[in-house]
Amino acid sequence: MRIRRILTAVIATAALAGLGLTGAAAATAATTPTAATVAAPTPGECERGGGMVDWETNLCMGGMHHGRMVD
Repeated sequence: MRIRRILTAVIATAALAGLGLTGAAAATAATTPTAATVAAPTPGECERGGGMVDWETNLCMGGMHHGRMVD
């Protein structure tokens, strides 16, 4: 009988802790800026990020700014 109560308490604690971690992750994800809210990179930032500027389309191709308009 005592083992059942202890096991139930451990499972309940683990479930509540999991919900707390999930809530923290959701709050962090909500505050992460998206590509739409970040300013367009300069040509130098595009190249430092590992990309190349495609001057015909004015886009950064490759790297961490891939597909974003170059300012």
